[in-house]
Amino acid sequence: MYQREDENIKKSIDWLTIALYIILIMCGWFSIYGASYQYEHATSMFDLSSRAGSQLIWMGTSLVIGFIILKLDSNLYDILAYYIYAAFILLLLLTVFIAPDTRGSRSWLIITDTIKLQPAEFAKFAVALALARFLNSYNFKLLEPKNLLTIGAIILIPMLLIFLQKETGSALVYTAFILMLYREGLPGIILFLGLSAVVFFVVGLKYSETDIGIISAGEFISVILVILISIGLVLSYRRDAIAARNIFIGATALFGTSYLIMYLGSSIDFGIVALVALAILVGYLLFLAKKYWSKAYLLTAVFAITSLLFVSSIDYIFNDVMQPHQQMRIKVTLGMEDDLMGAGYNVNQSKIAIGSGGILGKGYLNGTQTKLKYVPEQDTDFIFCTVGEEQGFVGSVLVLLLFLILILRLIFLAERQKNTFGRVYGYCVASIFIFHVAINIGMVIGLTPVIGIPLPFFSYGGSSLWGFTILLFIFLRIDMARKRR
Repeated sequence: MYQREDENIKKSIDWLTIALYIILIMCGWFSIYGASYQYEHATSMFDLSSRAGSQLIWMGTSLVIGFIILKLDSNLYDILAYYIYAAFILLLLLTVFIAPDTRGSRSWLIITDTIKLQPAEFAKFAVALALARFLNSYNFKLLEPKNLLTIGAIILIPMLLIFLQKETGSALVYTAFILMLYREGLPGIILFLGLSAVVFFVVGLKYSETDIGIISAGEFISVILVILISIGLVLSYRRDAIAARNIFIGATALFGTSYLIMYLGSSIDFGIVALVALAILVGYLLFLAKKYWSKAYLLTAVFAITSLLFVSSIDYIFNDVMQPHQQMRIKVTLGMEDDLMGAGYNVNQSKIAIGSGGILGKGYLNGTQTKLKYVPEQDTDFIFCTVGEEQGFVGSVLVLLLFLILILRLIFLAERQKNTFGRVYGYCVASIFIFHVAINIGMVIGLTPVIGIPLPFFSYGGSSLWGFTILLFIFLRIDMARKRR
Protein backbone atom coordinates (compact mmCIF):
# COMPACT_ATOMS: atom_id res chain seq x y z
CA MET A 1 0.00 0.00 0.00
CA TYR A 2 2.77 2.42 0.97
CA GLN A 3 4.63 1.59 -2.23
CA ARG A 4 1.51 2.47 -4.25
CA GLU A 5 1.19 5.82 -2.41
CA ASP A 6 4.85 6.61 -3.11
CA GLU A 7 4.31 5.86 -6.79
CA ASN A 8 1.28 8.18 -6.83
CA ILE A 9 3.36 10.98 -5.30
CA LYS A 10 6.15 10.47 -7.83
CA LYS A 11 3.74 10.60 -10.76
CA SER A 12 1.49 13.42 -9.57
CA ILE A 13 3.75 15.93 -7.84
CA ASP A 14 4.99 19.01 -9.71
CA TRP A 15 8.71 18.31 -9.74
CA LEU A 16 9.64 21.72 -11.16
CA THR A 17 8.24 23.44 -8.05
CA ILE A 18 10.00 20.92 -5.82
CA ALA A 19 13.28 21.58 -7.64
CA LEU A 20 12.86 25.34 -7.24
CA TYR A 21 12.09 24.85 -3.54
CA ILE A 22 15.23 22.74 -3.00
CA ILE A 23 17.44 25.18 -4.94
CA LEU A 24 16.11 28.19 -3.03
CA ILE A 25 16.51 26.66 0.44
CA MET A 26 20.02 25.50 -0.47
CA CYS A 27 20.93 28.99 -1.73
CA GLY A 28 19.45 30.36 1.49
CA TRP A 29 21.56 27.96 3.57
CA PHE A 30 24.78 28.99 1.81
CA SER A 31 23.84 32.66 2.22
CA ILE A 32 23.19 32.24 5.95
CA TYR A 33 26.59 30.58 6.36
CA GLY A 34 28.18 33.41 4.38
CA ALA A 35 26.42 36.05 6.48
CA SER A 36 27.37 34.46 9.81
CA TYR A 37 30.88 33.33 8.86
CA GLN A 38 33.69 34.77 10.97
CA TYR A 39 37.31 34.70 9.86
CA GLU A 40 38.73 34.40 13.35
CA HIS A 41 36.22 31.85 14.62
CA ALA A 42 35.35 29.90 11.50
CA THR A 43 32.98 26.97 12.00
CA SER A 44 31.77 24.25 9.68
CA MET A 45 28.50 24.63 7.79
CA PHE A 46 27.44 21.44 9.56
CA ASP A 47 28.22 22.67 13.07
CA LEU A 48 24.78 22.45 14.68
CA SER A 49 25.68 25.15 17.21
CA SER A 50 26.13 27.71 14.42
CA ARG A 51 23.43 29.62 12.54
CA ALA A 52 24.01 27.59 9.37
CA GLY A 53 23.88 24.36 11.38
CA SER A 54 20.64 25.37 13.04
CA GLN A 55 19.17 26.30 9.66
CA LEU A 56 20.19 22.86 8.37
CA ILE A 57 18.04 21.31 11.10
CA TRP A 58 15.12 23.54 10.11
CA MET A 59 15.64 22.51 6.49
CA GLY A 60 15.58 18.83 7.39
CA THR A 61 12.45 19.16 9.48
CA SER A 62 10.83 21.24 6.72
CA LEU A 63 11.37 18.43 4.25
CA VAL A 64 9.81 15.98 6.71
CA ILE A 65 6.81 18.30 7.17
CA GLY A 66 6.48 18.66 3.41
CA PHE A 67 6.55 14.88 2.92
CA ILE A 68 3.89 14.40 5.60
CA ILE A 69 1.67 17.00 3.94
CA LEU A 70 1.98 15.16 0.62
CA LYS A 71 0.90 11.92 2.31
CA LEU A 72 -2.30 13.38 3.78
CA ASP A 73 -5.64 13.27 1.98
CA SER A 74 -6.09 16.54 0.08
CA ASN A 75 -9.78 16.66 1.09
CA LEU A 76 -8.69 17.28 4.68
CA TYR A 77 -7.58 20.82 3.85
CA ASP A 78 -11.03 21.68 2.53
CA ILE A 79 -12.90 19.92 5.34
CA LEU A 80 -10.74 21.30 8.16
CA ALA A 81 -10.11 24.79 6.72
CA TYR A 82 -12.36 26.67 9.15
CA TYR A 83 -11.16 24.63 12.13
CA ILE A 84 -7.51 25.33 11.26
CA TYR A 85 -8.33 29.02 10.88
CA ALA A 86 -10.13 29.13 14.25
CA ALA A 87 -7.24 27.33 15.95
CA PHE A 88 -4.71 29.86 14.69
CA ILE A 89 -6.92 32.80 15.61
CA LEU A 90 -6.98 31.46 19.17
CA LEU A 91 -3.22 30.93 19.07
CA LEU A 92 -2.64 34.50 17.83
CA LEU A 93 -4.90 35.81 20.59
CA LEU A 94 -3.06 33.74 23.18
CA THR A 95 0.27 35.00 21.87
CA VAL A 96 -0.76 38.60 22.58
CA PHE A 97 -1.01 37.77 26.29
CA ILE A 98 1.66 35.13 26.96
CA ALA A 99 4.49 35.96 24.55
CA PRO A 100 7.46 37.71 26.21
CA ASP A 101 8.64 41.10 25.00
CA THR A 102 11.29 40.48 22.34
CA ARG A 103 12.84 43.69 21.01
CA GLY A 104 9.57 45.56 21.32
CA SER A 105 7.21 42.88 19.97
CA ARG A 106 5.21 40.13 21.65
CA SER A 107 4.97 37.67 18.77
CA TRP A 108 7.33 34.82 19.70
CA LEU A 109 6.32 31.76 21.72
CA ILE A 110 9.24 30.27 23.65
CA ILE A 111 9.14 26.48 23.32
CA THR A 112 12.65 25.81 24.66
CA ASP A 113 15.74 27.92 25.15
CA THR A 114 16.71 27.33 21.52
CA ILE A 115 13.31 26.90 19.85
CA LYS A 116 11.07 29.92 19.34
CA LEU A 117 8.05 29.98 17.04
CA GLN A 118 6.15 32.91 15.57
CA PRO A 119 2.45 32.01 15.05
CA ALA A 120 2.00 34.89 12.58
CA GLU A 121 4.16 33.00 10.06
CA PHE A 122 1.91 29.93 10.23
CA ALA A 123 -1.39 31.81 10.23
CA LYS A 124 -0.85 32.71 6.56
CA PHE A 125 -1.72 29.24 5.32
CA ALA A 126 -4.67 29.08 7.73
CA VAL A 127 -6.12 32.32 6.33
CA ALA A 128 -5.47 31.10 2.78
CA LEU A 129 -7.35 27.86 3.48
CA ALA A 130 -10.29 29.72 5.04
CA LEU A 131 -10.52 32.08 2.08
CA ALA A 132 -10.35 29.18 -0.38
CA ARG A 133 -13.08 27.32 1.50
CA PHE A 134 -15.34 30.37 1.68
CA LEU A 135 -14.93 31.36 -1.99
CA ASN A 136 -15.62 27.73 -2.92
CA SER A 137 -19.07 27.90 -1.29
CA TYR A 138 -22.07 26.88 -3.36
CA ASN A 139 -23.46 29.67 -5.56
CA PHE A 140 -20.84 32.09 -4.22
CA LYS A 141 -20.86 35.65 -5.59
CA LEU A 142 -17.86 37.77 -4.64
CA LEU A 143 -19.46 41.20 -4.94
CA GLU A 144 -22.38 40.54 -2.60
CA PRO A 145 -21.95 42.85 0.42
CA LYS A 146 -22.25 40.05 3.00
CA ASN A 147 -19.57 38.03 1.20
CA LEU A 148 -17.21 41.01 1.02
CA LEU A 149 -17.74 41.66 4.73
CA THR A 150 -16.99 38.02 5.56
CA ILE A 151 -13.84 38.03 3.44
CA GLY A 152 -12.78 41.27 5.09
CA ALA A 153 -13.29 39.72 8.53
CA ILE A 154 -11.30 36.58 7.64
CA ILE A 155 -8.34 38.76 6.64
CA LEU A 156 -8.61 41.61 9.15
CA ILE A 157 -9.05 39.57 12.36
CA PRO A 158 -5.57 37.98 12.20
CA MET A 159 -4.13 41.30 11.00
CA LEU A 160 -5.52 43.05 14.07
CA LEU A 161 -4.18 40.37 16.43
CA ILE A 162 -0.73 40.61 14.83
CA PHE A 163 -0.85 44.40 15.11
CA LEU A 164 -1.53 43.92 18.83
CA GLN A 165 1.66 41.84 18.95
CA LYS A 166 3.44 44.94 17.57
CA GLU A 167 4.44 43.13 14.37
CA THR A 168 3.34 45.66 11.78
CA GLY A 169 5.31 44.08 8.94
CA SER A 170 3.87 40.60 9.49
CA ALA A 171 0.37 42.08 9.66
CA LEU A 172 0.76 43.98 6.40
CA VAL A 173 1.60 40.73 4.58
CA TYR A 174 -2.10 39.80 4.76
CA THR A 175 -2.97 42.70 2.47
CA ALA A 176 -1.41 40.58 -0.31
CA PHE A 177 -4.62 38.54 -0.48
CA ILE A 178 -6.21 41.39 -2.44
CA LEU A 179 -4.25 40.10 -5.47
CA MET A 180 -6.14 36.81 -5.20
CA LEU A 181 -9.44 38.66 -4.85
CA TYR A 182 -8.65 40.63 -7.98
CA ARG A 183 -8.20 37.35 -9.87
CA GLU A 184 -11.55 36.15 -8.53
CA GLY A 185 -13.44 39.17 -9.83
CA LEU A 186 -12.78 42.09 -7.51
CA PRO A 187 -13.14 45.22 -9.68
CA GLY A 188 -9.87 46.75 -10.80
CA ILE A 189 -11.04 50.09 -9.45
CA ILE A 190 -10.47 48.75 -5.92
CA LEU A 191 -6.79 48.13 -6.64
CA PHE A 192 -6.59 51.52 -8.33
CA LEU A 193 -8.09 53.28 -5.32
CA GLY A 194 -5.65 51.48 -3.03
CA LEU A 195 -2.75 52.58 -5.20
CA SER A 196 -4.13 56.13 -5.25
CA ALA A 197 -4.26 56.15 -1.44
CA VAL A 198 -0.58 55.11 -1.30
CA VAL A 199 0.38 57.86 -3.78
CA PHE A 200 -1.62 60.48 -1.85
CA PHE A 201 0.01 59.39 1.42
CA VAL A 202 3.54 59.55 -0.01
CA VAL A 203 3.03 62.88 -1.78
CA GLY A 204 1.07 64.41 1.08
CA LEU A 205 3.69 63.43 3.64
CA LYS A 206 6.84 64.14 1.63
CA TYR A 207 5.79 67.72 0.83
CA SER A 208 3.92 68.40 4.06
CA GLU A 209 6.49 70.82 5.42
CA THR A 210 6.12 73.30 2.54
CA ASP A 211 3.05 75.53 2.54
CA ILE A 212 1.16 76.84 -0.47
CA GLY A 213 -1.27 79.24 1.07
CA ILE A 214 -3.65 77.62 3.54
CA ILE A 215 -2.66 74.07 2.57
CA SER A 216 0.65 72.24 2.27
CA ALA A 217 2.41 71.54 -1.02
CA GLY A 218 1.57 67.88 -0.57
CA GLU A 219 -2.15 68.65 -0.31
CA PHE A 220 -1.92 71.00 -3.30
CA ILE A 221 -0.29 68.33 -5.48
CA SER A 222 -2.85 65.77 -4.28
CA VAL A 223 -5.72 68.06 -5.32
CA ILE A 224 -4.21 68.33 -8.81
CA LEU A 225 -3.91 64.52 -8.92
CA VAL A 226 -7.54 64.13 -7.81
CA ILE A 227 -8.70 66.38 -10.66
CA LEU A 228 -6.64 64.44 -13.22
CA ILE A 229 -7.79 61.07 -11.88
CA SER A 230 -11.41 62.25 -11.96
CA ILE A 231 -11.00 63.12 -15.62
CA GLY A 232 -9.67 59.61 -16.21
CA LEU A 233 -12.59 58.01 -14.34
CA VAL A 234 -15.14 60.00 -16.34
CA LEU A 235 -13.51 58.86 -19.57
CA SER A 236 -13.18 55.24 -18.43
CA TYR A 237 -16.62 54.63 -16.96
CA ARG A 238 -18.81 57.08 -18.91
CA ARG A 239 -16.87 57.61 -22.11
CA ASP A 240 -17.88 61.25 -21.72
CA ALA A 241 -15.21 63.20 -23.57
CA ILE A 242 -17.22 66.42 -23.32
CA ALA A 243 -17.40 66.29 -19.50
CA ALA A 244 -13.72 65.37 -19.28
CA ARG A 245 -12.85 68.28 -21.58
CA ASN A 246 -14.96 70.68 -19.52
CA ILE A 247 -13.27 69.63 -16.28
CA PHE A 248 -9.79 70.00 -17.78
CA ILE A 249 -10.50 73.36 -19.43
CA GLY A 250 -12.24 74.69 -16.30
CA ALA A 251 -9.37 73.70 -13.98
CA THR A 252 -6.74 74.99 -16.41
CA ALA A 253 -8.59 78.31 -16.82
CA LEU A 254 -8.93 78.76 -13.04
CA PHE A 255 -5.26 78.06 -12.29
CA GLY A 256 -4.09 79.98 -15.35
CA THR A 257 -6.15 83.05 -14.42
CA SER A 258 -4.89 82.90 -10.83
CA TYR A 259 -1.30 82.72 -12.02
CA LEU A 260 -1.86 85.68 -14.35
CA ILE A 261 -3.31 87.75 -11.51
CA MET A 262 -0.29 86.90 -9.36
CA TYR A 263 2.05 87.76 -12.25
CA LEU A 264 0.41 91.18 -12.51
CA GLY A 265 1.31 91.88 -8.90
CA SER A 266 -1.71 90.80 -6.85
CA SER A 267 -1.49 88.32 -4.01
CA ILE A 268 -3.06 84.93 -4.67
CA ASP A 269 -3.48 82.03 -2.24
CA PHE A 270 -3.08 78.98 -4.51
CA GLY A 271 -4.23 76.76 -1.67
CA ILE A 272 -7.64 78.41 -1.82
CA VAL A 273 -7.57 78.23 -5.62
CA ALA A 274 -6.96 74.45 -5.45
CA LEU A 275 -9.81 73.93 -2.98
CA VAL A 276 -12.15 76.06 -5.12
CA ALA A 277 -11.22 74.00 -8.18
CA LEU A 278 -11.98 70.80 -6.29
CA ALA A 279 -15.31 72.21 -5.06
CA ILE A 280 -16.29 73.17 -8.62
CA LEU A 281 -15.31 69.67 -9.80
CA VAL A 282 -17.50 68.01 -7.16
CA GLY A 283 -20.41 70.33 -7.95
CA TYR A 284 -20.13 69.63 -11.67
CA LEU A 285 -20.00 65.86 -11.11
CA LEU A 286 -23.07 65.99 -8.85
CA PHE A 287 -24.88 68.03 -11.51
CA LEU A 288 -24.07 65.40 -14.13
CA ALA A 289 -25.10 62.59 -11.76
CA LYS A 290 -28.51 64.17 -11.28
CA LYS A 291 -28.94 65.10 -14.94
CA TYR A 292 -28.18 61.61 -16.28
CA TRP A 293 -29.05 59.57 -13.17
CA SER A 294 -25.58 58.11 -13.40
CA LYS A 295 -23.89 56.33 -10.52
CA ALA A 296 -20.47 56.76 -12.18
CA TYR A 297 -20.53 60.56 -11.82
CA LEU A 298 -21.75 60.28 -8.22
CA LEU A 299 -19.01 57.80 -7.26
CA THR A 300 -16.37 59.99 -8.91
CA ALA A 301 -17.58 62.92 -6.79
CA VAL A 302 -17.41 60.72 -3.69
CA PHE A 303 -13.86 59.73 -4.67
CA ALA A 304 -12.84 63.40 -4.90
CA ILE A 305 -14.34 64.24 -1.50
CA THR A 306 -12.93 61.20 0.33
CA SER A 307 -9.51 61.76 -1.27
CA LEU A 308 -9.40 65.29 0.15
CA LEU A 309 -10.47 64.01 3.58
CA PHE A 310 -7.81 61.30 3.45
CA VAL A 311 -5.06 63.74 2.44
CA SER A 312 -6.15 66.09 5.24
CA SER A 313 -5.85 63.24 7.77
CA ILE A 314 -2.32 62.18 6.78
CA ASP A 315 -0.70 64.43 9.37
CA TYR A 316 -2.83 62.93 12.15
CA ILE A 317 -2.21 59.34 10.98
CA PHE A 318 1.52 59.88 10.75
CA ASN A 319 2.09 61.83 13.96
CA ASP A 320 -0.58 60.42 16.30
CA VAL A 321 -1.20 56.85 15.13
CA MET A 322 2.20 55.60 13.97
CA GLN A 323 5.00 54.73 16.37
CA PRO A 324 8.13 56.96 16.41
CA HIS A 325 10.33 54.24 14.86
CA GLN A 326 7.78 53.75 12.07
CA GLN A 327 7.71 57.49 11.42
CA MET A 328 11.50 57.62 11.16
CA ARG A 329 11.67 54.62 8.81
CA ILE A 330 9.15 56.21 6.46
CA LYS A 331 10.96 59.56 6.57
CA VAL A 332 14.25 57.87 5.76
CA THR A 333 12.68 55.96 2.85
CA LEU A 334 11.13 59.14 1.43
CA GLY A 335 14.38 61.06 1.81
CA MET A 336 12.94 63.42 4.43
CA GLU A 337 15.59 62.38 6.96
CA ASP A 338 19.03 60.81 6.68
CA ASP A 339 19.58 59.42 10.19
CA LEU A 340 22.48 57.29 8.98
CA MET A 341 23.32 56.29 12.55
CA GLY A 342 19.72 55.55 13.55
CA ALA A 343 16.73 54.31 11.57
CA GLY A 344 18.57 54.67 8.27
CA TYR A 345 21.68 52.79 9.39
CA ASN A 346 20.57 49.30 8.30
CA VAL A 347 19.48 50.39 4.84
CA ASN A 348 22.55 52.57 4.28
CA GLN A 349 24.93 49.75 5.21
CA SER A 350 22.90 47.29 3.15
CA LYS A 351 23.13 49.50 0.06
CA ILE A 352 26.88 49.89 0.60
CA ALA A 353 27.23 46.09 0.83
CA ILE A 354 25.20 45.44 -2.32
CA GLY A 355 26.90 48.24 -4.26
CA SER A 356 30.36 47.01 -3.30
CA GLY A 357 29.59 43.65 -4.90
CA GLY A 358 29.74 45.13 -8.39
CA ILE A 359 28.84 42.93 -11.35
CA LEU A 360 30.30 39.58 -10.27
CA GLY A 361 30.64 40.06 -6.52
CA LYS A 362 33.57 39.66 -4.17
CA GLY A 363 33.28 35.89 -4.05
CA TYR A 364 31.74 33.50 -1.56
CA LEU A 365 32.79 34.26 2.06
CA ASN A 366 34.75 37.31 0.88
CA GLY A 367 32.23 40.04 1.62
CA THR A 368 33.82 42.65 3.88
CA GLN A 369 30.66 44.52 4.88
CA THR A 370 28.94 41.34 6.01
CA LYS A 371 31.99 39.69 7.55
CA LEU A 372 32.73 42.79 9.61
CA LYS A 373 29.07 42.86 10.75
CA TYR A 374 28.30 46.34 9.47
CA VAL A 375 24.82 45.23 8.42
CA PRO A 376 22.50 44.33 11.34
CA GLU A 377 20.10 41.40 10.82
CA GLN A 378 22.21 40.36 7.84
CA ASP A 379 21.21 36.68 8.08
CA THR A 380 17.50 37.38 8.62
CA ASP A 381 15.64 40.37 7.15
CA PHE A 382 18.72 41.74 5.33
CA ILE A 383 20.03 38.43 3.97
CA PHE A 384 19.81 39.68 0.38
CA CYS A 385 22.67 42.13 0.97
CA THR A 386 24.95 39.09 1.49
CA VAL A 387 23.91 37.79 -1.93
CA GLY A 388 24.54 41.20 -3.49
CA GLU A 389 27.98 41.66 -1.95
CA GLU A 390 29.34 38.15 -2.49
CA GLN A 391 27.62 37.21 -5.78
CA GLY A 392 27.21 40.70 -7.25
CA PHE A 393 24.63 41.88 -9.74
CA VAL A 394 24.69 38.59 -11.65
CA GLY A 395 24.03 36.49 -8.56
CA SER A 396 21.31 38.83 -7.36
CA VAL A 397 19.54 38.66 -10.73
CA LEU A 398 19.74 34.85 -10.71
CA VAL A 399 18.10 34.73 -7.29
CA LEU A 400 15.35 37.08 -8.46
CA LEU A 401 14.86 34.91 -11.56
CA LEU A 402 14.43 31.84 -9.37
CA PHE A 403 11.73 33.60 -7.38
CA LEU A 404 10.10 34.85 -10.58
CA ILE A 405 10.01 31.33 -12.06
CA LEU A 406 8.54 29.98 -8.81
CA ILE A 407 5.81 32.65 -8.70
CA LEU A 408 4.94 32.17 -12.38
CA ARG A 409 4.81 28.41 -11.83
CA LEU A 410 2.46 28.86 -8.88
CA ILE A 411 0.17 31.04 -11.01
CA PHE A 412 0.25 28.41 -13.78
CA LEU A 413 -0.64 25.65 -11.32
CA ALA A 414 -3.41 27.79 -9.83
CA GLU A 415 -4.93 28.44 -13.24
CA ARG A 416 -5.14 24.78 -14.12
CA GLN A 417 -7.05 23.78 -10.98
CA LYS A 418 -10.44 22.24 -11.66
CA ASN A 419 -12.21 23.81 -8.68
CA THR A 420 -12.35 27.18 -7.01
CA PHE A 421 -10.79 25.92 -3.77
CA GLY A 422 -7.51 24.93 -5.46
CA ARG A 423 -7.36 28.03 -7.64
CA VAL A 424 -8.01 30.44 -4.77
CA TYR A 425 -5.51 28.75 -2.46
CA GLY A 426 -2.90 28.74 -5.25
CA TYR A 427 -3.31 32.45 -5.85
CA CYS A 428 -3.10 33.09 -2.10
CA VAL A 429 0.26 31.30 -2.05
CA ALA A 430 1.52 33.25 -5.07
CA SER A 431 0.30 36.55 -3.58
CA ILE A 432 2.17 35.97 -0.32
CA PHE A 433 5.40 35.14 -2.15
CA ILE A 434 5.04 38.23 -4.35
CA PHE A 435 4.56 40.47 -1.31
CA HIS A 436 7.46 39.00 0.67
CA VAL A 437 9.96 39.08 -2.19
CA ALA A 438 9.00 42.56 -3.41
CA ILE A 439 8.89 44.22 0.02
CA ASN A 440 11.94 42.46 1.50
CA ILE A 441 14.21 43.26 -1.42
CA GLY A 442 12.65 46.71 -1.69
CA MET A 443 13.55 47.54 1.91
CA VAL A 444 17.08 46.11 1.54
CA ILE A 445 17.81 48.47 -1.36
CA GLY A 446 15.94 51.40 0.19
CA LEU A 447 12.83 51.48 -2.02
CA THR A 448 10.34 50.55 0.71
CA PRO A 449 10.27 51.23 4.48
CA VAL A 450 11.92 48.66 6.73
CA ILE A 451 8.99 46.62 8.11
CA GLY A 452 10.86 43.48 9.12
CA ILE A 453 9.61 40.63 6.96
CA PRO A 454 11.81 37.69 5.85
CA LEU A 455 12.93 36.71 2.37
CA PRO A 456 11.31 33.31 1.67
CA PHE A 457 13.68 30.33 2.06
CA PHE A 458 16.67 32.65 2.57
CA SER A 459 16.18 34.39 5.92
CA TYR A 460 17.35 32.45 8.96
CA GLY A 461 14.64 31.03 11.18
CA GLY A 462 12.44 27.99 11.61
CA SER A 463 9.10 29.78 11.77
CA SER A 464 9.65 31.43 8.41
CA LEU A 465 10.93 28.28 6.69
CA TRP A 466 8.28 26.02 8.19
CA GLY A 467 5.55 28.55 7.39
CA PHE A 468 6.51 28.88 3.72
CA THR A 469 7.03 25.12 3.41
CA ILE A 470 3.57 24.32 4.77
CA LEU A 471 2.01 27.02 2.61
CA LEU A 472 3.69 25.67 -0.54
CA PHE A 473 3.34 21.93 0.04
CA ILE A 474 -0.38 22.12 0.84
CA PHE A 475 -0.83 23.64 -2.60
CA LEU A 476 1.33 20.92 -4.18
CA ARG A 477 -0.86 18.31 -2.46
CA ILE A 478 -4.01 19.99 -3.76
CA ASP A 479 -2.50 20.04 -7.26
CA MET A 480 -1.62 16.34 -7.00
CA ALA A 481 -5.27 15.56 -6.30
CA ARG A 482 -6.27 17.48 -9.43
CA LYS A 483 -4.09 15.24 -11.55
CA ARG A 484 -5.51 12.06 -10.05
CA ARG A 485 -9.19 12.94 -10.52
